[in-house]
Amino acid sequence: MNKFIGIIPARYASGRLPGKPLLDIGGKPMIERVVIQASKALGSDNVWVATDDSRIFDAVRTFGGNVVMTSEAHRSGTDRIAEAVNKIGTDADVVINIQGDEPFIDPEQIKLLAACFETPDTDIATLARPFDAAEGFEKLNDPNKVKVVTGEKGQALYFSRSVIPYLRCVEPKLWPATHRYLIHIGMYAYRTRVLNEITHLAPAPLETAESLEQLRWLSNGYIVKVSLTDRVTIGIDTAEDLEEARRHCLENNL
Repeated sequence: MNKFIGIIPARYASGRLPGKPLLDIGGKPMIERVVIQASKALGSDNVWVATDDSRIFDAVRTFGGNVVMTSEAHRSGTDRIAEAVNKIGTDADVVINIQGDEPFIDPEQIKLLAACFETPDTDIATLARPFDAAEGFEKLNDPNKVKVVTGEKGQALYFSRSVIPYLRCVEPKLWPATHRYLIHIGMYAYRTRVLNEITHLAPAPLETAESLEQLRWLSNGYIVKVSLTDRVTIGIDTAEDLEEARRHCLENNL
């Protein structure tokens, strides 16, 4: 039986929404809502916030969450999570990276990630959703929507900002209705030993080309299991996203 811990990396600096983790959504700071949702899947004792800012640290302590201070120098959330795990001293077998800007994260998606580790050869797990053909080729071709292709056992073969696979002899506008494309959802879980290993890997050429960290892991032979979900996550990246989240709280009495 695997033991899990959830880590939520939370930085104060943000180009578009400074102090994002502390922004109020329905009377609670965003980071508190993330902790509440994650705790539904993992239990409150197994959810931690990893931050580099004393304001976030104090806010988490105020609402009773677990929090650990980490370095300001990390290049990625993965590196921050690795430091947090070492500082916490957990004996968890698997670490789940929970996005700090998704206040309504579905606990079932966290459980989907956890279930991937029932397969012993899974090193890392992530999520994807089938692309809705009704959105059309233009939306599919958006480089901000990362595509993933998988093998017969659900393992990731490649991630790309381009549309993959290429359908030969089919007009691109017909691609969404001809093939089931998968859109990557940036949630990850790692076996603890693997997390420590991947933070010491040098950037890979494919990663540099596409600006996708997960290509470093594939390039080094790690097995990334992809679990599918139909739920669309709600991330907060802009002021418009924030207002939508606040409306969602009001409309649903959250």
